[in-house]
Amino acid sequence: MTDAAAETTETPARPRKAMFALWLVLALAGAGGGFFAVRSGLIPMGAKGADGGAHEAAAPDTGPQATPAPPDTAFVEIEPIMVSLETGHNREHLRFRAQLEVSSRHAGEVAGLEPRIVDVLNGYLRALELDDLRDPLALTRLRAQMLRRIEIVAGPGRVRDLLIMEFVLN
Repeated sequence: MTDAAAETTETPARPRKAMFALWLVLALAGAGGGFFAVRSGLIPMGAKGADGGAHEAAAPDTGPQATPAPPDTAFVEIEPIMVSLETGHNREHLRFRAQLEVSSRHAGEVAGLEPRIVDVLNGYLRALELDDLRDPLALTRLRAQMLRRIEIVAGPGRVRDLLIMEFVLN
C-alpha cells in the first residue's frame, strides 16, 4: 500500500508542471502576438504609430484619419502633366494631375509660381524609371519627393500638402 500511496502523490505534481509549462507557452505566444499586432498597425494605439510618431514629422498623414483642412485653406490646381517612360522597346505614358493645399493668403503667390512648379515636377517625373513606379509604396515616396521640390520653389510655409488627383500609367 505504501507503493500505491507514493505513486498517487507524484501523479498530481507532473500535471501541475505540465499545466504551468502550457500556460507559460500560451502567455508568451499571446504577448508576442499582441506585440506584433500593435507594431504592425493591426491594432491602432493612440495617435502615434509604433515608432513613436517619428514618421509623422517626415511626411504628412494622408490616410483616412487625416485631420480636415483648416478653414483658411485654398487649393491651387496644377495643370496636368503627361510624361513618356521608355522601357527598352516599349513606351509607356504617365498621366499626372495634382492640386496644392495652401493657405488662402498664399494662394495667389503659389498660383503665380505654377510654371516653375510644373517645370520641377516635369523634370522629376521624367527622371523616373518604370521600376520606380512598380513598387507598392512608390506613390507615397514620389509624393514626398515632389512636395519637397515644390516647397523649395514656393518658399517655406506656403504649400501645406500635395494632393494627387490622377496618377495613371498606361
